[in-house]
Order: sequence, then C-alpha cells, then structure tokens
Amino acid sequence: MSKTNKRRSSNWYGKMDKDGFIHRSWMKSQGLPDHVFDGRPIIGICNTWSELTPCNAGLRKLAEGVKRGVWEAGGVPLEFPVMSLGETQMKPTAMLFRNLLSMDVEESIRAYGIDGVVLLGGCDKTTPGQLMGAASVDLPTIVVSSGPMLNGKYKGQDIGSGTDVWRFSEEVRAGDMTLKEFMAAETGMSRSSGVCMTMGTASTMASLVEGMGLSLPTNATLPAVDARRMTLAHLSGKRIVEMVEEELNLSKVLTKESFQNAITLNSAIGGSTNSVIHLLALAGRAEIELNLADFEKAEDIPLLVNLMPSGKYLMEDFCYAGGIPAVMDQIRSHIKPANTILNKDITHYFDEAEILNKDVIKTFNAPLKASAGLKVLRGNLAPDGAIIKPAAATEDLLKHEGLAYVFEDIEDMKANIDRPDLPVTKNTILVLKGCGPKGYPGMPEVGNMPIPKVLVEQGVRDMIRISDARMSGTAFGTIVLHVAPEANVGGPISIVETGDRIQINVSQGLLELLVPESEIEKRLKSRKQPKENYTRGYAKLYIDNVMQADKGADLDFLVGKDTRLPSRESH
Repeated sequence: MSKTNKRRSSNWYGKMDKDGFIHRSWMKSQGLPDHVFDGRPIIGICNTWSELTPCNAGLRKLAEGVKRGVWEAGGVPLEFPVMSLGETQMKPTAMLFRNLLSMDVEESIRAYGIDGVVLLGGCDKTTPGQLMGAASVDLPTIVVSSGPMLNGKYKGQDIGSGTDVWRFSEEVRAGDMTLKEFMAAETGMSRSSGVCMTMGTASTMASLVEGMGLSLPTNATLPAVDARRMTLAHLSGKRIVEMVEEELNLSKVLTKESFQNAITLNSAIGGSTNSVIHLLALAGRAEIELNLADFEKAEDIPLLVNLMPSGKYLMEDFCYAGGIPAVMDQIRSHIKPANTILNKDITHYFDEAEILNKDVIKTFNAPLKASAGLKVLRGNLAPDGAIIKPAAATEDLLKHEGLAYVFEDIEDMKANIDRPDLPVTKNTILVLKGCGPKGYPGMPEVGNMPIPKVLVEQGVRDMIRISDARMSGTAFGTIVLHVAPEANVGGPISIVETGDRIQINVSQGLLELLVPESEIEKRLKSRKQPKENYTRGYAKLYIDNVMQADKGADLDFLVGKDTRLPSRESH
C-alpha cells in the first residue's frame, strides 16, 4: 500500500464504495475536482474568526493566506469554524468556555477526514483552547496567530490595551482625569484588528507558542495588519503539508523540554500569570507531567523586554526591535534542546537574531529587572499554591504583613469598594472570595481589584490584593492570584475574616494566615456550603467537573488524549 493510501484522510476519501461516494460527492458540491481526492494531504484550517471577537477579526483574511500555501505544497485546504472566545465581550468570563472550545476543536479534528491542522487563533483563551483540543487528537499541527494590533494613541502618546485602561480608570476615580478625557482615550486605544498590544495573555501565549516551536518564527510579534503576517500564513500552509509528509505529529514537538523553555521565556518577556494555568492544562492533554513545582524550580531569568505592563513599550515596538528570536538569543544558554514544527531544534529560531533597539529589548547582562519570573506562593492560606508576578508589583510590598479586609464575593466588592468610610489603609490586604473555577464560575480576571476610592484619593496606587481569581495579563500591581483550593470548595481562603493578619514573603514563597490552627479548623467546620449560580447546560457540566487552578482548571474527564481513528460510518 502506498504512503498516500495510509493517510488518515483515505479512510474518508479513499474508499471505492458507498461510504467513499458519500464523502467525496458532497465535497464536490463546492467545485472540487476528482484529483484532489487522489491521496494528497487534506489540511483542516481551524478558524476562530468572529466579529464578536475583535482580536480575531483578521483571521478570515489570514485563512486565505494559509490556503494559498497548502495548495502550493500540493495539499487540499478545508476551513472549518469552531467556537470563538471574545475576551473583552463574553460574560461571565471567556475562561469559562476555554474548555468548551477545546472540546469543539478536539471533536472536530477527530470527526473529519483531515491529515493535519492549522490553528488560527489569537484572543486570550483561543490559543490554549485550540492547542488543548489538538493535543488530545495529536495530528500534525501548526499555529498561526492573529497578531497584535497597532499601538494605541492618545494626545500624541502611545497607550496600551488594558494596562492604560486600568491606569486611566483609577485616575478618574481619584479625580485626576475627567470622564470626558477618559472617553476620548477610548477612541484611540484599539486602532486595528489584532490582540492587545501589551504583553497581555494573548501576546504572551503567542510568544510562548513561538518559543515552544509550535509556530513559525516571528509569529508572536508581527502586527495583525503587517503584510508579513499574510506571508507567514502562506508559509505556514506550505509547512503543514510538509509536516504531514514527515509524519511530524504534535506530540513530536510538544515535549517536557518545550514546556520548560516556555516557562523560561515567560520570565524574560514579563509574560502573563495566565500562562501558568494554560500551560498546566495543555500539559495535561499532552500527557506530560507538569505542575507548579516546575514553575518553582525554574531558573530565575531576568526581565529583558521593556513592555507594558512591566515596562513602557508595546508589541509593535517589540516586533521592530527583534521580537522573540532576539530574546531567545539572549537566553540561549538557558534554552533546552527541543524539536519544532520545522523538524529542527529550537536554536534555528534564533540563529543570527539580533537586538535592533536596546531600550525595548535588554541584554541578559543588563536587564530591565534582575529577577522577573512568576513566583509560586504556598502556606496555610494557599496549601496548593498561588501565583504572583513580581515584575508588575511594587517591590516594597513583596514582603509585607497586614490586616485583611474581606469581600465575600464580587458583588460585595463592587458594592463597597468606593465607600468613603471603608476601614482600610495602604497597609491593608484586600481579600476577594468566590471567584475561582467553580465559584464564579470560570475564574474571571477580577483579581486586580480596584484600589478603594478612599485610598485612591490619597494617592495610593497599589496595595496587596489576594483572591482565588485570575487577572488580565495587561494588569499590574502586587496581586496574589489563583489561590488553591478556592473558596467554593472549602479552601482556607473561604474562612478569612476582616481583621485577620496575613503575611506574604515572595522571596521565601510564603503566604500565611496568621490565625491559630485551632481557629482555622473551627471556622472550616462551621463553613456554609455556597449556593451554585448555574444548574443547567455547559456551566453546570463545568462546575461539576472543573479541576482547581493548580491543575490548569481543565475538566477532569478531558485530561489526556484519544488518538483512535473513528471506526464507524455515519450511513
């Protein structure tokens, strides 16, 4: 039997019987001639394009570039849609639906007669969701990201997605910026299609995908509207056909070493805290052992990229300064050998790379910050861990002890945060409960709570905030996130009371509730079971099966993979 007859797609289009007739005939209604079913690779283009996902609005055009490359290489491109997750548009949070997208991707890839897949994504949850689904089927896979939008502009200055939204919002609350000025900035914030041009979660995940060798070089930083992104899409289409010929499945690229490289790179770029939860979930699908200990043991890599929210520049500047290849060249001695979608070692991604603007990309020996990696905190308040991003925090607060002021849920916080008599000082530690995977549900980006208005008016712009929630990768502040176990499953954070003393020591990885153990046990025993917000549909399925943050917040029954070929026909 020839190699082409062994293709996965031959089980759909290679049969000379009733089933083959059905599969081929209905496809021919789109004008496909006989010879496209002669055994050449069938490439699925998995597209998260949607007008409700502004970040991904350019993907319809990019799909055409991918198709050109597939046809050129002798393959047959077939585009299909999957759920699109608009981070800025969906309620209660796009994270609730990341796992649903992964199911959509997994089942679509498995059910259709394709030999390889190109994942078109961009907005925060689309990239990890697509990769999670693809990893569970394990075909040749390549990622093409939508790319960052152009730099925002306001009064002749660059402004950044999210980062400046949070900053301007606090200035309005403090009376330092008028509402009219705030609304004027809105018009210049998002000037093109593409993802946040700060180092938010979308750009972080695109950067890590490139650093893991799951996309072509420069994929992470080329602006969405740059003609070179269409070129990259074309070349990606060409490459996926070659990957099918080489039988280069995703599992041959997605290795423990590639995850370790992602953790290292995340430190150098000042990446989002959300990368932790997405990498953990992806590793679970790929059947690779990864846990918070891998982040704790990671080498302390300095921050090299001067980009919001940890610096001052934006993704467009990062691209022109040399992008991910230039950063990886600086940390090359810390990068582990790992295969890529080019079927070459990751070092090929940054050979001959150079820094073109040393104010945007710093050198390893003269970094922006000497220690920048995400830190894991543990203690009786977070037995299964919590996350903090020191690069975006106030250094003086990284070792602190103070009294807690507790918000029982998001409604409590919103109702009281602006109270003029709120009994807080700059040394108070704000605690927010009920925002974990099960509690919200979906673990929203609300961990970067507003500074209480009474303190904002005094000039306070940062204080310690602790929650079982996440925060946007564009956000900043001394914020402890992903506290596990969450409040709604009875984690110790559920019994913290206003007035309790809390200790945080980031250098020691410590997060402690300074309450006698006997009192903690007494409170836990008398704790009331929280009411469920959802009792039907996917949200109910999610609440019943979602794992905690330290496990990647995936659904327990989705961990692992199933690479079996569907054996039963539909007719």
